[in-house]
Amino acid sequence: MLDIRQLQYFVAVAEEEHVGRAAERLHISQSPLSRQIAQLEEKLGLALFERSQQRIRLTRDGRTFLAETRALLTHANRLESLGRRLGRGDEGGLCIGYLEYAMHSGVLPNALRELGQGRPAVHIALYNQQSDVQLEGLRQRSLDIALVCEPPQPDDPDLEAAQVLNDPMLLAVPKGHPLAEKQDIEPADLAQQRWIGVKHKESALRHDTLIAACAKAGFTPAISMEATEPLAALGLVAAGLGVTTIQQSLRHQTPEGVMLRELSWLSYRTPLWAAWHKINLRPLVEEFRKTLVSASSEVHGRTTTS
Repeated sequence: MLDIRQLQYFVAVAEEEHVGRAAERLHISQSPLSRQIAQLEEKLGLALFERSQQRIRLTRDGRTFLAETRALLTHANRLESLGRRLGRGDEGGLCIGYLEYAMHSGVLPNALRELGQGRPAVHIALYNQQSDVQLEGLRQRSLDIALVCEPPQPDDPDLEAAQVLNDPMLLAVPKGHPLAEKQDIEPADLAQQRWIGVKHKESALRHDTLIAACAKAGFTPAISMEATEPLAALGLVAAGLGVTTIQQSLRHQTPEGVMLRELSWLSYRTPLWAAWHKINLRPLVEEFRKTLVSASSEVHGRTTTS
């Protein structure tokens, strides 16, 4: 049986690439640390490090072992946390990964509110992570549910997903802008505007897909500046610096000084997916998955009628 402490020592040395610095980080002496690493290698029958006078580096096998060790320690930490929550009398817990869009659109808050009404003792841990990190978290069992912009592949052996939102886009313009009161906005009206782009952290694909949808409609946005997320772009619109598009479900976040207009001819949609592991170990995960679908329907209904 592997020693958790030795595995923690191994990760520290691997990350520092220096036994002395790792020892300082772990608050132990260098000699005992070196001895623990040597014992781990002897137990495994595997050379984890290449050693020189200047530094210590992982072998190729050591890099593979490091990835698996991190996954094991993540799961061990989660198991300890779960045990402590159960020891306090909590009914259980959920670890949920999410994108900012899931929060701002109301999908995640609504689902959490509904869950809390029926199971107030459930402990919720939220992790704001990019989609690829969330999907890996599902595989490693460090997450129960992931809210991502792109689902796993249909033939993924481990993961499943369901779309919980597919948001149309609205045009955001400053109050007093000529397009703010124009009865019917056409693609030609947008060709000469100063555009504020949203450079998604998630993927360049979303940006390229939006540009392609605009080109298909008959214009190419002349992007003069870029924001890192939609709410920041709205702030720039409010300052009169240009126009942008936002997801319909974010319309209640619109600041003063911004007018929203519908673009029925724009085909682009912003998707949101809930993903989970195919092997469901706890009924609570299934319950929250169903709650997410229900909450997303509520958000969609509210935004289409407002």
